[in-house]
Amino acid sequence: MPEITLPDGSKKQFDAPVTVAEVAASIGSGLAKAALAGRVDGREVDTGHLIENDCELAIITARDEAGVEILRHSTAHLLAHAVKSLFPGAQVTIGPVIENGFYYDFAYERSFTPDDLAAIEKKMGELAKAAIPVERSLMERDEAVRFFRDMGEEYKAEIIASIPANENISLYRQDDFIDLCRGPHVPDTGKLKAFKLTKIAGAYWRGDSNNEMLQRIYGTAWASKQDLDDYLHRLEEAEKRDHRKLGRSLDLFHFQEEAPGMVFWHEKGWTLYRLVEDYIRDVCYAEYREVHTPQVLDRTLWERSGHWDKFHDMIFATHSEHREYAIKPMNCPGHVQLFNNELRSYRDLPFRIAEFGIVHRNEPSGTLHGLLRARRFTQDDAHIFCDEDDLQSEVSRLIDMTFRVYRDFGFEHIEVALSLRPEQRVGADELWDKAESALALALENKGLEFRVQPGEGAFYGPKIEFTLKDCIGRTWQCGTVQVDFSMPDRLGARFVADDGERRVPVMIHRAILGSLERFIGILIEQHAGRFPAWLAPLQAVALSITEKHAPYAAEVAETLKNQGFRATADLRNEKIGLKIREHTLQRIPFLLVVGEREMENRTVAVRARSGEDLGTMSLEDFAATLRNQIAQRGLAILED
Repeated sequence: MPEITLPDGSKKQFDAPVTVAEVAASIGSGLAKAALAGRVDGREVDTGHLIENDCELAIITARDEAGVEILRHSTAHLLAHAVKSLFPGAQVTIGPVIENGFYYDFAYERSFTPDDLAAIEKKMGELAKAAIPVERSLMERDEAVRFFRDMGEEYKAEIIASIPANENISLYRQDDFIDLCRGPHVPDTGKLKAFKLTKIAGAYWRGDSNNEMLQRIYGTAWASKQDLDDYLHRLEEAEKRDHRKLGRSLDLFHFQEEAPGMVFWHEKGWTLYRLVEDYIRDVCYAEYREVHTPQVLDRTLWERSGHWDKFHDMIFATHSEHREYAIKPMNCPGHVQLFNNELRSYRDLPFRIAEFGIVHRNEPSGTLHGLLRARRFTQDDAHIFCDEDDLQSEVSRLIDMTFRVYRDFGFEHIEVALSLRPEQRVGADELWDKAESALALALENKGLEFRVQPGEGAFYGPKIEFTLKDCIGRTWQCGTVQVDFSMPDRLGARFVADDGERRVPVMIHRAILGSLERFIGILIEQHAGRFPAWLAPLQAVALSITEKHAPYAAEVAETLKNQGFRATADLRNEKIGLKIREHTLQRIPFLLVVGEREMENRTVAVRARSGEDLGTMSLEDFAATLRNQIAQRGLAILED
């Protein structure tokens, strides 16, 4: 009879085989009600799973991350059940869990409409309220193919036919709906109480553009109504902060079909770009040799570095005079060529070079997303060639630099991860051992908490990854510090050591922002376009109340510009309320209203974009206030 060990170390003895649900009930009625699934010796199973032997068991509830994933997976099946109930001719294909939710792809004779989406969600609610039991069964592969083909579910039959013939297929039934799935699932649909369908999109069958187009319905599901409401609120905030919309409304940039994934910067957007670039140059490039490398390099270099085999599908290739070239997808092989340009001595190390390196990557068109996922972007890329003895100190300095940069830009919540060797990689295991140990030691010496991500390293070396959390709780992976023992050797990098021997340097790859374009997109969404004064493309606008005051408003703007501020004047013969409203919508940090009194006293009436009246100041006092905010890199304009 099974003896079951629970997570707290206690043991329970049962006289006969027992289900997970029965074990939960024996612990307490509350746990029995909350149980969504179980974990038996590390394997997730349904609450109806029969335990016949001694084991370790954990009860999974909605409080667990695994429990939320089960809720989402089960809600995807609820969606498919509702669609089949309302549209019997629809074919269901696949419905996985994704971040914050799920989707399901359908083949149907016409496009689903917003009204259809509302009807489907209503039907899901009815099915959930009915608390329909969810039952698991097994079927032989070939029998399952026939079963789904007889139902008219050709896509499901195709999926099952690709599974090895000797495997049994697990199916889940709720009422008259049955679907292929490995599980586990909730014991009944009544557990599904907090969900929302969000949108409809197109998707190719199996992700292949040569296949037919399906309809993808996205949804989200959570453990509680409060969690769902909080998430929907974050979605609303994200919609307001969408950098693509703000890019248009604030006249920062645009995209167009003639250059997919490549940004057209407008004057104000390019000003913002140069401010970010200048900051990185001042703070991060001070001890580096800033360089610039060719955009197009011979294919053979990329083959030797390993990038051609690894990233061939993402490389834009071109031909000239019977030679094949690649438009560079990254900067590191070019930087090795700079190191190799002359024979280096140990006295030259650490040899630090940096570049605002423009790269091109042939990202699939369906993945492009404004500045956040582009085909042409600029990396704040730097490489350090050093001896192993310098590795710890160099990585330590880079960690400090990275935290400083993020905090200057307004990000206080920074998560750190150590990504280890992937399955496909270059270099001997002993080199990977050294590189991984070096990064782990650097993080430990800093006293930083970090998660370990097996298999997530670059193909040439492990890396530290820095992830930012923004003001509405989203996370953005940005900077990396990577240790590489392999690429310098592959590309022939050597230095003369103090004993006269030639050795391969260690190469540290580092990018703090990662991509300037992407980071600017994140900044736009973090600040909702309300940039702190030091980052604002336009810091102040002088507004004349009437035409009589226009010359003084122009003088105010010109005086500020001569002092190095980004200022302009609005001299239109329009009502002052209209001018204030328009420039407030443009998120200008300071509006300087000038009328009769200000002109006579050589002052300005200062208004923050929050709408707060900051009173009348001399132009010198306002300039001092603005200068102080810029110097301190203040992140708010009086809490706006």
